[in-house]
Amino acid sequence: MPEVIPENSVGLVTPKIQHFDEPLTLRSGRVLNEYDLIYETYGELNADRSNAILICHALSGDHHAAGYHSMDEKKPGWWDNCIGPGKVIDTNIFFVVSLNNLGGCSGSTGPTSINPDTGKVYGPEFPILAVRDWVNSQARLADVLGIDVWSAVIGGSLGGMQVLRWSIQFPDRIKHAVVIASAPKLSAQNIAFNEVARQAIAKDPGFHDGWYHEHGTIPKYGLMQARMLGHLTYLSDDAMKVKFGRELREEKFNFSFEPEFQVESYLHYQGEKFSTRFDANTYMLMTKALDYFDPAAAYGDDLVACLSESKCRFLVVSFTTDWRFAPERSEEIVNALVHADKDVTYACIESTSGHDAFLLPIPRYLDVFGAYMDGVAATCGLTSGGKA
Repeated sequence: MPEVIPENSVGLVTPKIQHFDEPLTLRSGRVLNEYDLIYETYGELNADRSNAILICHALSGDHHAAGYHSMDEKKPGWWDNCIGPGKVIDTNIFFVVSLNNLGGCSGSTGPTSINPDTGKVYGPEFPILAVRDWVNSQARLADVLGIDVWSAVIGGSLGGMQVLRWSIQFPDRIKHAVVIASAPKLSAQNIAFNEVARQAIAKDPGFHDGWYHEHGTIPKYGLMQARMLGHLTYLSDDAMKVKFGRELREEKFNFSFEPEFQVESYLHYQGEKFSTRFDANTYMLMTKALDYFDPAAAYGDDLVACLSESKCRFLVVSFTTDWRFAPERSEEIVNALVHADKDVTYACIESTSGHDAFLLPIPRYLDVFGAYMDGVAATCGLTSGGKA
């Protein structure tokens, strides 16, 4: 826990819940008649509401992006490195909104919520979502907050896909798009990783076809395996070599199938922790949304034509050792934006940290990101304190 909250922290924050009664028709054709979105805000919205930033989270992320919920919280929000007074996303200037997506398990309506039609937990009956569904719900939240245009929409990984969808779906409601460690669609390899993870969960005896809540169980081992597999794809070979090498836990072989290497112990720890905090049905539908994302499909697989719909400026960032969303995938986006005659800045950051690099305080990354956000503030006519 923090003995004293750092001066460059947004401090103690309290999540808010917004209820929506207006039905939301999903890409699948199913309808959510009502739903909740949980979100946090940092900084202050200025008088003309021109300084708002939307943060879109990745697969296992949530609304708690910065600050602390209490003095007992051991770690701050997941992107506290970047959000706060004087940081890259400067809350002295910007009003920042971070939400838990529909289908999440951190307070927004999802598989763990009560289905108002049945009075029971949704479980596997909660509809599978697409990225456009999240963006539609985020736009409704913006309406409630009185935000007509986002100064910037920012996200990494799956969050970056949401940013792309915002630029296409609501081109008049976004001035800047920051797409980090992302891709215009998943590769066959990435879809395969997601399916292996889903099968690990689905084949767990505790899954019960998604009705584990009614059976008083969780598919713990399936979730652990899914997370362990995911972690392997988030880290680079170099990062694993530096962090673990071939170090043994007890400096000797035990000639057993229990974890003996430090890397094995680390993966088991991460899997165990994840299995107690994340809902299995949520994991299933989040990965499916990843698989389905392909905005260019509606334009004859022409990404240039797809991104021609956008009107905003772009920052695209990739990392050299990210093999889950390799730099080449970011360059597909950049090349399409250039051919579509859009204003785009691109940086490929040298890093040994793999896909997880977008969450880390890498100096060169923060320099590039910070310089761009200074430009965002300038183009929106903002100065310190978020005032024009």
